[in-house]
Amino acid sequence: MRRVVLIAVPYLWLLALFLVPFVIVLKISLSDIALARPPYLPQLDLSAGWQGVREFLSGLDLENFVFLTTDDLYWKAYLSSLRIALVSTLLTLLVGYPIAYGMARAAREWRPTLLMLVILPFWTSFLIRVYAWMGILSTEGVLNNVLLFLGVIDEPLQIMNTNTAVYIGIVYTYLPFMILPIYAALEKMDDSLLEAAEDLGCSRLQAFWLVTWPLSRNGIVAGCFLVFIPTIGEFVIPSLLGGSDTLMIGKVLWEEFFSNRDWPVASAVAVVLLAILIVPIILFQRNEQKAREAEG
Repeated sequence: MRRVVLIAVPYLWLLALFLVPFVIVLKISLSDIALARPPYLPQLDLSAGWQGVREFLSGLDLENFVFLTTDDLYWKAYLSSLRIALVSTLLTLLVGYPIAYGMARAAREWRPTLLMLVILPFWTSFLIRVYAWMGILSTEGVLNNVLLFLGVIDEPLQIMNTNTAVYIGIVYTYLPFMILPIYAALEKMDDSLLEAAEDLGCSRLQAFWLVTWPLSRNGIVAGCFLVFIPTIGEFVIPSLLGGSDTLMIGKVLWEEFFSNRDWPVASAVAVVLLAILIVPIILFQRNEQKAREAEG
């Protein structure tokens, strides 16, 4: 009984906070838009008995999913989101790996302090940090003023309201999610392996490529998934830092829900987005399972 209760708690948590909301969104995606409250039909009327259930089921259809294939806006938004997420993940890896490597190679008494500095941005509101980047990247912001003062540029750069600003915001926001798993993998590495590789004739670069990089691969994969998965559906950063040319599915989803008030189409967009994310989520879980088995 104790084992059943222990296992049931996380499953009930997933049932209440994931499965039930997903079923509701899936139901709305199969409905039709209506000038009502809520703004979709059909609605289940349990007071009508089985007749009400049959009418409810007969009113569900796949028209919203078919509509997504007929409008170029949606598939372009999905492709643009995938492209931005892939590029952002690569940039975050290029920035985060050297930081994690430096933390792992630092003196042991300094590692907790460096780790705290990585986690420190989470103590500030995410929205405030994004607004801070608006002040830094704007035409009259800190970055342009510094570059003009140093004589690097003759006129202010247009960084705000571009994809470049979106990449900067995403890399800054999700950088700790890349650093922490890589640092965890590198911190557990046995330094004697590098010494053995150098004794066998490897240079430091060869030892890094043949020993350090393979041993940190699980951390790299975990960090990439932790950045890639939430970036696809990102809404706040492209809305505040991006411009009209920045097309991401999170912005389209928000506009369908709150601007167009088309809940069925917005729900269909959300269901397709979740279907796209299932593949990296499953791969991430398998990678974590293999890592645990290797440690065991």
